[in-house]
Amino acid sequence: MFEHHSQPLLPHKWYLVRLARHFGFATVIILGSLCIGVAGYHGFEKFSWLDSLLNASMILGGMGPVNELRTSGGKLFASFYSLFSGVVFLVAAAVLVAPAVHRFLHRLHLDDEAAEDEE
Repeated sequence: MFEHHSQPLLPHKWYLVRLARHFGFATVIILGSLCIGVAGYHGFEKFSWLDSLLNASMILGGMGPVNELRTSGGKLFASFYSLFSGVVFLVAAAVLVAPAVHRFLHRLHLDDEAAEDEE
C-alpha cells in the first residue's frame, strides 16, 4: 500500500490521491459505525430515527447520550457501543493520519540516506 523506504517519494499528485482514498476509508468506517448505533438505539430503546441518530452521533463523537435509557438491553447496547466508538475513533484517526506520517518518515529516511551519501 505504501512505498518501501528504498523507493522514491510518491509524487505530490499521487500523494493527494492517497490522502483522498484514506479520507474515504475513514468516512466509511465512521458512517458504518453510526449506522450500527442508529439501529441499536432504534431497536433497543424504540427511539425515533432522529433521536437514534442524535444519540449515536453524540456517543461516537465522545459527548455521551442525550436521551435517558430505560431498558436493560438499551443500557447494555449503549455500554458496548460506547467502548466500540472509542476504538473506532482511534482507528479512523489512524487511517486519516497514516499517509502524512508515512510521508514524513519516508522523507526523513531519504534525507538520512542523502546525508550518508555525502560523507
